[in-house]
Amino acid sequence: MAKKSTRSAKAKKSTRSAKSATPSRAAETSAAAPTPPPMHRTCGTMEVHNRLLELHPEYRAALGRLEMATSARIAARTALTATKVTIPVVVHVVFRTNEENISDQQVQSEIDALNKDYSATNPDKSHVPSVWSGLVVDTMIRFALAKKDPSGKPTNGITRTQTTATTFPQDDSVKSSAQGGQDAWPSDKYLNIWVCSLGGGLLGYAQFPGGPATTDGVVILNKAFGTVGSAAPPFGLGRSATHEIGHWLNLRHIWGDTEDCSGTDFVDDTPNAQLPNFGKPVFPHVSCSNGPNGDMFMNYMDYVDDDTMVMFTAGQVARMQATLAGPRSSIVTMAAALTS
Repeated sequence: MAKKSTRSAKAKKSTRSAKSATPSRAAETSAAAPTPPPMHRTCGTMEVHNRLLELHPEYRAALGRLEMATSARIAARTALTATKVTIPVVVHVVFRTNEENISDQQVQSEIDALNKDYSATNPDKSHVPSVWSGLVVDTMIRFALAKKDPSGKPTNGITRTQTTATTFPQDDSVKSSAQGGQDAWPSDKYLNIWVCSLGGGLLGYAQFPGGPATTDGVVILNKAFGTVGSAAPPFGLGRSATHEIGHWLNLRHIWGDTEDCSGTDFVDDTPNAQLPNFGKPVFPHVSCSNGPNGDMFMNYMDYVDDDTMVMFTAGQVARMQATLAGPRSSIVTMAAALTS
C-alpha cells in the first residue's frame, strides 16, 4: 500500500453543585426544543483545531514537536505493547431538561461500548472485509469512570450541571462554569467528557494533544452518547465517543481533511481517501486510485453511521499508544490511583 502524502496536516442538582449558570453569548437560549440528532455524522474537531492554531501560537509549535516525537516512537517500536492501560474518565453531564440529564446507566453504557471497541471485542468487527481483517487488533486501551475526584474524595465519575443554555456551539463554552457549562477536572489526570445538547448539527468534537489544559477533552451530543436512554439511531451505539476519543489520542480522519487526495492521517495502513464517507456505503468504494479495495469506510475515523464503523487498524493503534507514551503519559501514571 502506498504511503500517504504528508502535505496536509474533530432537574437534578450536580453531584457536587448544580449551577443556574449564565450561558455564553454564543450559547443558544431560546425556548425552542433542541434539534434531533443529525442524519449524517458531523465532527467539529478540525474546526476547533484550526481555531486553536490561530489563538495559541504555542499550540502550533507543540503539534510540530509532537508529530516528530510520535513518528520517532512508532519507528522505534518493533511490536505493539502488550500492557493494558486504563484511562480515568469523568463525564460532565450538562443539562437543561430532564431528558438531557442522562442516567448513570446511559453513561455506563458508553464506557462499556468504548471498552468493546477499543479491545476489538465488538461482534460487528466481522463486517471488516477480509482484505483488512488482519489489521484489526486490540488497542490495549480501556476506560473506567474515576473513583476519586481531584480532591481525593470518592466519586462515581459523573458530574451534573444544570444550565439555561438550550444548546452549546463548538466554542468550548460547555467546558466553562462561567459560560453555563462545567469546568474541566485536571486534564493531565482525567479524560474529560462533556455530554450536552450541541448546536449546528454536531455529534461531537475533541481536542488533539498539546492544546490548552482547561479545554482538553471530548464533547458529545447527549443523543449520541451511550447505547440506552436517549441514544438514538443512526448514532445510538456509542461510536461518536469512539471517534472523538480517537482524535484525543491523536488520530486524524482517514481522508486527511482535504478534497484532492493530498491529505494524510499519518498512518500507513489506512488507504488514501478523497472525502468522508457517510451513511452505509457498500464495499468497495474506490477513490484516490485506491482500488480494488477502495476506502476503509468502516474505520472508526470515517463519518459513517455507528453500525458501519467497526475497526481501528494496527497503524492507528501504534499511533494511539505512542500518544499515551508521550503527551498523555501523565494519564497513564495516574490511572491506577484514580480508578481503584
